[in-house]
Amino acid sequence: MTTQQLRIPAPSAAPDPGAAGRRTRYAAVAATWLATRALMLYLLVDDSIGVGGVTGEVYVLYRQWYEQLTAGHFPYGDSTWQYPPGAGAVILAPSLLPFLTFFQAFVALTLAADALIAFALVRAGARAGGSPAGAWLWVGGLPLLLHLPYGRYDVLVTAPAVAALLCVRRRPRLAGALAGLGALVKVWPALTLLGTPRGRTTRASWTSALGAAAALLAVLALGFSHTLDFLRQQGNRGVQIESLGGTALQLAHLFAHWPGRVVYRYGAMEFTGPYVSSVARLALALTAAAFCWLLLWRVRACRWTAATPADAALCAVLLFTVTSRVISPQYLVWLLGLAAVCLTSRQTSQRPVALLTLPAAALSALAFPTLYDEVMAGTAVGTSLMVLRNALLLGAALLSCRRLWTATVARPVVSGPR
Repeated sequence: MTTQQLRIPAPSAAPDPGAAGRRTRYAAVAATWLATRALMLYLLVDDSIGVGGVTGEVYVLYRQWYEQLTAGHFPYGDSTWQYPPGAGAVILAPSLLPFLTFFQAFVALTLAADALIAFALVRAGARAGGSPAGAWLWVGGLPLLLHLPYGRYDVLVTAPAVAALLCVRRRPRLAGALAGLGALVKVWPALTLLGTPRGRTTRASWTSALGAAAALLAVLALGFSHTLDFLRQQGNRGVQIESLGGTALQLAHLFAHWPGRVVYRYGAMEFTGPYVSSVARLALALTAAAFCWLLLWRVRACRWTAATPADAALCAVLLFTVTSRVISPQYLVWLLGLAAVCLTSRQTSQRPVALLTLPAAALSALAFPTLYDEVMAGTAVGTSLMVLRNALLLGAALLSCRRLWTATVARPVVSGPR
């Protein structure tokens, strides 16, 4: 037999012993996502839980904004429009599905964004050094907010922020562009770049973010009028009843007979009365202090891991949430998304912080829409509910700061005696 006739079979690839387990986990995540989202959609269609209803925001307010935007201008003189101009692109997005009603198209797009987030988290958890815990936190945590995530556009904002964090190390320019576009929709996605490693990654991602945001802003400014009117409405906001400052005023009303009232202003239930302006100024001062602490952390940090960008983003958003004059329940969508990204890495310092977002989300759903009449009335039940939820958020923020600092800031070297 000649050497030409001799055929040596190519060696077969070694079987992957973990492939079957991964497929099982993927199937379990997919099945859980389908089951929980079906329940959320049912609740959305039914919309009979609690006070006021959740879907009215999309049916009435978003639809009204959509009609104004299609007429060529941003909402003008509208106290409920308090969002950067990129939000207009999100409100116009249902026009991409003209065969559906506005409400149906909005929910379909939100559902698709939710699915993409879950898929991205599953893929990130499958990488070397990754963990499936992030995907599970998102898939199991979002339904704790009941159907609220599908009645607001915060899932659509969370998607680019999650994507930016997941690709910041490999593709920093893409991450920057996603963060910049997200920031022009609801500001906070810019914080996803706070923890980028110094050097090329930071330069590339931050430059890309500024470029993407500027490009989108230019397009919107050229295509629509009153692009920056939101600044006037945002600056006039007061103290919402669900904020930490609002909880302090609720306690004062319950135990010290503080004479303030709850009124509907700027699209939310806010307090009016003595000391409200002082509480609002204190909240702004605390926000400034939080910003200064984050700058100090950025300067002092010297140890970066694959988890640091997500850890820093979760810490920053928690700080700005608890010091805000407003804490709407949909803010928990942001925190769940960022916490999920943290848990995709086994190196994260934020594991206990991420887990605290779950009871905080459940309590938020109890506050709105389930027991919102108790919260508005400032009863013992409503006040206790807000104290528990806000104590969880405040504790999570403080714990996040401590763990982020410990994980990334070098301790001073103490020299021994000579």
